[in-house]
Amino acid sequence: MSQSLAAIELLDGLPAAELAALAKRCQWRRFDEGQQVLAHMDSGTDVLFLVEGRLRVGLYSASGKEVAFEDLEAGQYFGEMAAIDRRGRSASVFALTPANVAFLSADAFRDLMQRNFAVAERVLRELCRVVRRLDERVFEFSTLTVSNRIHAELLRLAGGGGTAEKTAAIRPAPRHADIAARVSTHREAVTRELNALVRAGIVKQDRNVLHILDLPRLARMVHEVLGIESDEPG
Repeated sequence: MSQSLAAIELLDGLPAAELAALAKRCQWRRFDEGQQVLAHMDSGTDVLFLVEGRLRVGLYSASGKEVAFEDLEAGQYFGEMAAIDRRGRSASVFALTPANVAFLSADAFRDLMQRNFAVAERVLRELCRVVRRLDERVFEFSTLTVSNRIHAELLRLAGGGGTAEKTAAIRPAPRHADIAARVSTHREAVTRELNALVRAGIVKQDRNVLHILDLPRLARMVHEVLGIESDEPG
């Protein structure tokens, strides 16, 4: 099991000696697929570095309905909110694959930010990204139908829209249940909408890849409902 932080994006540019010293201050844990990494409202305040594997951040209702916020890939970090405000965890985190995670104490993380302006700035930028993403989702849930929310999520997974790119490939292809958890609907609604998009020639579904064949058109379908002007000509 690797115990190196060299691939963590937040720590990019730190000297090798400092990375090694930081790794020694971490508690390292291995998680199996499906195992819980963090629990909602848990009192822990460590910051976690995902060295290997994929994780899902989300919440479950009392009835067991999953609301997925985002999936984390190797190289990312999480848990910084609790390290900063010392309050309970804002969401639960589960392992989608076997994962190798390093736990750094809140005090060590705050010391790291105080000594490295670049690290502190990256944390601030990430918090801004989270707020903007939540703003987008609140607006979408308030204004879009289920079909339009599915379109918006596909656009988000494809990396945006309204750019020079005409096509996109989402790898691995998201499960219909996963898209449903992201947009607060059920799997059958996602299946129906994806089938409609296939018939319209906008997407193509393979076993491991979801191809967006007409990214500008998908973007227009979302932007027109939201009243956003498209960057695409015509």
